[in-house]
Amino acid sequence: MPKIKFTKMHGCGNDYIYVNTMEQTVSEPSVLAIRLSDRHKGIGSDGLVLIGSGEVGSSADFSMRIFNADGSEAMMCGNASRCVGKYLYERGYTDRTTIRLMTLSGIKMLHLNVTNGVVESVTVDMGEPALDKPQQFLPDKAPLPSEKATFVSMGNPHYVIFTDNVDEVETKGKLLEHHEAFPERCNIEFANIKDDGTIRVRVWERGSGITMACGTGACATAVAAFHTGRAGRKSHIVMDGGTLSIEWSEKDNHVLMTGPVTFVFDGEIIII
Repeated sequence: MPKIKFTKMHGCGNDYIYVNTMEQTVSEPSVLAIRLSDRHKGIGSDGLVLIGSGEVGSSADFSMRIFNADGSEAMMCGNASRCVGKYLYERGYTDRTTIRLMTLSGIKMLHLNVTNGVVESVTVDMGEPALDKPQQFLPDKAPLPSEKATFVSMGNPHYVIFTDNVDEVETKGKLLEHHEAFPERCNIEFANIKDDGTIRVRVWERGSGITMACGTGACATAVAAFHTGRAGRKSHIVMDGGTLSIEWSEKDNHVLMTGPVTFVFDGEIIII
């Protein structure tokens, strides 16, 4: 029976199972993601991440594919990309502190913050956000669920709702994820601006449900907060599992996300 070696890591509680495909082959990753992510019958995670080499002919150093807990493939995950950077550096696959990582949303630049050989945090250049209505996410025929919310694309779709009660995500998140306005489904953020200027956010990730944190969701929330005049270009996004620092650069319009990365354990599982 085949065995798969894996590493579990998390960024602010957003936990994934990481498999190095440069050393082993994974068949049917969607099926494997469903099995391994189950928190009662599997390892337990928000999904499966495959770490690979950069594509031949591309400028990427390495690649990342993400499969949600329901088996669907995600375009990008900020928390997972930070963990990939930690894995590659600390396991000796690179000695560089700047890594070009290929994702389905394009190449992302990872800047590793290293102390005594340990990657303590990573800053990811998430690229430019989009505040218009990309056709693949928002068909013209279907209106948005609420005029008071903001749609932001960070390479994947986000719908940010500012509210006094972020716990509404528990009852409304799934309904909004599957709203007719979002033919490819959508990530949903419920956000509240606190008196100290921090932004409290709870997130419903498409394909995974409520998660402890979402990197692209934090970025989308910061962009929406600035766009609607609720915050400046720099925000501290407080999620269930921790805090991410987001800056929407005025210089090049790129969003920079900085946050911690944590190793949990290594393991090996027999696939039967």
